[in-house]
Amino acid sequence: MTSIPQAEDGMAPSPGRSALAPMTKTLLAAILVLASVGVAPAARAADAANCDPYKNYECLDSYLGTGFWERLTNYYNLEWGQAAGPADPKAPPARRDYVPPAAQTTPPMPFTEWPYGGATPLEVTRPNSIDSPFMNAIGNTSVGTWLGENNFQVYGWFDVGGNVSTSTTKPGGNAPAAYLYTPNTVQLDQAVIYVDRFPDTVQKDHIDWGMRFSAIYGENYRYTTAYGLASYQLLDKNKVNGYDFPMIYGELFIPFVGEGLLLRAGRFISLPDIEAQLAPNNYMYTHSMTYTFDNYTNTGLQSTLALNKNWMLQLGLTVGTEASIPHIHETIGNPYPNVPGTGPGQVGYNPLYPYSSFKKDPGAMPSWTGCFRYTSDDGRDDVNACADAINRGTYGYNNLQWFGLTAYHTFNEQWHISWEGYHLYMKDVPNELNSDVQTIYANGGAPFASRYIPYNAPGLAICSSASVLTCRANSYGTTAYLNYSWNALNNISIRPEYFWDAQGQRTGVATHYVNFAVGWQHWFSPQVEIRPEIAYYHSLNGPAFNGNSNAGIAPNKSSETILSGDIIWHF
Repeated sequence: MTSIPQAEDGMAPSPGRSALAPMTKTLLAAILVLASVGVAPAARAADAANCDPYKNYECLDSYLGTGFWERLTNYYNLEWGQAAGPADPKAPPARRDYVPPAAQTTPPMPFTEWPYGGATPLEVTRPNSIDSPFMNAIGNTSVGTWLGENNFQVYGWFDVGGNVSTSTTKPGGNAPAAYLYTPNTVQLDQAVIYVDRFPDTVQKDHIDWGMRFSAIYGENYRYTTAYGLASYQLLDKNKVNGYDFPMIYGELFIPFVGEGLLLRAGRFISLPDIEAQLAPNNYMYTHSMTYTFDNYTNTGLQSTLALNKNWMLQLGLTVGTEASIPHIHETIGNPYPNVPGTGPGQVGYNPLYPYSSFKKDPGAMPSWTGCFRYTSDDGRDDVNACADAINRGTYGYNNLQWFGLTAYHTFNEQWHISWEGYHLYMKDVPNELNSDVQTIYANGGAPFASRYIPYNAPGLAICSSASVLTCRANSYGTTAYLNYSWNALNNISIRPEYFWDAQGQRTGVATHYVNFAVGWQHWFSPQVEIRPEIAYYHSLNGPAFNGNSNAGIAPNKSSETILSGDIIWHF
């Protein structure tokens, strides 16, 4: 099975692709093809008996036909049962010959390069490298030709999932288990479209540029939302389905510095993580709690320097986590400022936010990220150490101070393991148990009081004593994915996890959690994947499940078991 480089979106590139079209046609195309192709391939084009693009790539265009629907359907049929798309033998090398070999293949894994985030993979990325039925469907049009010649692509997927759970509260009863927070339901997790241009990071003779615009719609928007960017859907209305733009950035690749320097500016996925928001990036349908409650996206400038074939250094300057640039200076009038001479227990006492105004998001501020990555010569081992979005740690919308490690090891062709561990915290988090804090929030004297954020506001801390106004909220998480792949279209993942929400700021309950999950990923083709799984969650310190904080329903279960699964259909 041929290894090919991996784009950060979780889609496996394949050399020599071109193309695109408007979002509405894309969505329609995928829906209609899903209905027409079904669970088994339809009859091939009339000339298929005389053409096999896997043996003779030159006949691909004639195999696909001329009309849009004909080409789209034939391309799905062509790849059905295959582990990769047909390869163009005339395509240039997809990676530098001296860098470590690709870690995995897609299928059956969600990546080919060990993930590190914040950059289009250096030394291993060619333009026009996404294997997309839609781009092939319009590859014979003037629009498709222009897009291909200018290295632009448009593609995406639909992800629909469902679950059966021992929890019953609707909505929200599965939480803090995530990406299926409502029990016993079927949902549109995400419909995603990308418009991007990959910089050529294999070559070393010229500066190149790239960009990405992404849009997501579905239930999963609630996990990617950044405060100030269409966040009214989650924070003002608590919509079940919503939209977001988790990646909007431009890139500049400079090959003359070390083995290559890539600069990314805009909104991008946080570093480093073995999981990510977009469905194809993950081994399993659900996410670990370790992933669910850490950093999701950053906005700012991120640099990635390949020092040599083994070592990379990443440095970034952002506005924090899930924060927007305008919030650095945006303020709100304070209806409950501190009244001089008042003290604890008195009306008008507000030492938390004593002035006539306060920042809309106190956690939006200049922040730095620093990471290094090591990959062994044989590509079997990889380690990332990272400090992400570091600043004063002031309590904010999601101003997490993230310090952690990710590591990967390949045992053999069938077995590999991915591991992550971290410590994250925020400082001066108001104490949920303190009566003065409760009065301040009831009177709107804090930026995250219900009059400003009626739903899904940042959690308060459950401090060790009710007498203190604030405390530091700490969380510790570690999880691993042990993977066994017996062929190119199937993988089993085993996920053990431990998560400690010491002050309850992340999950609403100060407790230790354990999670054990097993999932199967089966690919019908590089374009269609199903991921059934079963997961058991347990809180060691009392009930944490089957509640809904937005509805004032307290959790009443210490454990829950969830049987779930999804289907990802790429276009």
